[in-house]
Amino acid sequence: MKKDELTPRQELKTYFETGKHPTQGQFSELIDSLRHREDTLTNKEKAILANSLALIENAFIYYSTNIIGDLKFRVVVSSQDEEDQVVTVRQTENAVEKQFLLGSAPYTFKVKEILGETLKETEYYLLRYELSPSYTIFRMFGNELNTIPEGFDLGLLEGKRLPIQIYKQDYGRKVNVINTNIKFVNKTEVPIQYRVSGSNWGSRFRAEDSVTDHYDIADHLSFNYKADLTEVNRSIQCTIFDEDTNSLLATNYLYAGLNQDAWYGGDISEIRNVRIECNYSINEK
Repeated sequence: MKKDELTPRQELKTYFETGKHPTQGQFSELIDSLRHREDTLTNKEKAILANSLALIENAFIYYSTNIIGDLKFRVVVSSQDEEDQVVTVRQTENAVEKQFLLGSAPYTFKVKEILGETLKETEYYLLRYELSPSYTIFRMFGNELNTIPEGFDLGLLEGKRLPIQIYKQDYGRKVNVINTNIKFVNKTEVPIQYRVSGSNWGSRFRAEDSVTDHYDIADHLSFNYKADLTEVNRSIQCTIFDEDTNSLLATNYLYAGLNQDAWYGGDISEIRNVRIECNYSINEK
């Protein structure tokens, strides 16, 4: 059997040198060297392609879903040097789908649209994703629970992978949104961010005031801080107050010489207005 051999690229170019015309055989050879959009890959070609993809160092999204029907969760990916890319998360029956991201970091993610909702009266979709291996963000949506509107900012990718999971849950009742107003006051020169999480709800890190839209399945919130104190010789004390009564709710420390994105900040329950104050610590070094 004659072994198929590829004609070198430079030789193919000579078929169209100025003043020359390719022979029928040369033209056929050129056409055969091109891949048609309807061509299917052989098993060998698939294996070669898979091995090549394994070496790609691009950041990527990988997602899995279960029992979400016709739902299409479309995410817009913005990068530093490419046009926006749209990734559609859809039903995978728990299989993992992977999609590489174009361009280079930083990557930001926003919700473009959510289509094809199919829910019973007490069912909701639960979104789970990780901007960093250090923490997970949860959000419920569907059945008029509008906590992931179009344009919702999912956040900034801190590594090279963004895992996303979506699945359906039945809570046996209608779920409502509860709001807690958060005022953030940083009295140090160190950049500090905080994030808040609750039952099936979470936010990204931020340094500005915010309002939660967590759920009445549990009116309980936990706080975490993110700060780089590797070049700082003083620890920082972050305290949470009830803004209405000025009563102390929680106090924790960010220690000098450390860099963390998961400093535990404390918990609160059934509070509608809070204030976080961060100051250089007097007692902690």
